[in-house]
Amino acid sequence: MKKDAVKEFIIITIADIIVGIAVFFFLVPSKLSIGSISGLAIVLSNLVPLQVSQLTMIMNVALLIVSFLLVGKDFGIKTVYTSILLPIVIGVFEVVFPNNQSLTGDQALDGIGYCLVVSIGLSMLFTRNASSGGLDIIAKLMNKFLRMDLGKAMGLSGMAVALSSALVYDTKTVVLSVFGTYFSGIVLDHFIFGSTLKKRVCIISKKHDEILQFILHELHSGATQYHAYGTYTETMRMEINTIVDKTEYMKLINFITKTDPDAFVTIYAVNEMMYKPKPKN
Repeated sequence: MKKDAVKEFIIITIADIIVGIAVFFFLVPSKLSIGSISGLAIVLSNLVPLQVSQLTMIMNVALLIVSFLLVGKDFGIKTVYTSILLPIVIGVFEVVFPNNQSLTGDQALDGIGYCLVVSIGLSMLFTRNASSGGLDIIAKLMNKFLRMDLGKAMGLSGMAVALSSALVYDTKTVVLSVFGTYFSGIVLDHFIFGSTLKKRVCIISKKHDEILQFILHELHSGATQYHAYGTYTETMRMEINTIVDKTEYMKLINFITKTDPDAFVTIYAVNEMMYKPKPKN
């Protein structure tokens, strides 16, 4: 257990460093305020004589205290750790690279680079039930006191941060910040769910047995069968339900199309599954 805990915190530390790299080398030089506490810190650094790392630390600590008082200990030790570590990482970069300049020389490209790099770090955190703090804490507060869905709360707070760039920057920067916030959410969804996305395929076919045998012996996958009563035809059929990955899905659909073109097939996206794997023989 100790080894697992140490390994997890090493991965979380690496993930937070990746987020810090995205903020310092892409977000700070571009002056974009893409939905995050660091983005808000970039805006505020134009109004108060403090560096981005200092402002990020102040806001993260303040939010942790407020969350502890009003919400409780829901955020956990991982979020406390990452909330404190991130501004420290940014602060180290500020000392080591005092003349930090844009890596691409283009504001839009910096925004794209930030979205791609930060999504790698955040996906590593989220898959280990951690976060970088900041807006996640604000979203929890909005969820509790405004009864707002967490996803909507995250989106709203992110857009509010992006729009805050209007206080100090031109219209182009504001527009890029808003688009960057939206694009960042899409990219993050891809990193978190893209590699694990599966399909649930529900099949009603006259060639029921052939399709079932294909699933079991060719795809080496499992299936669940139900008795389905068709109210229009007033006939009882068997419905096959199976969950397959992208490769298996294409093989299955091709087989169904070839074996029974008249089969009734419905397809659903599956983002996550909880199950006990079969013991290996």
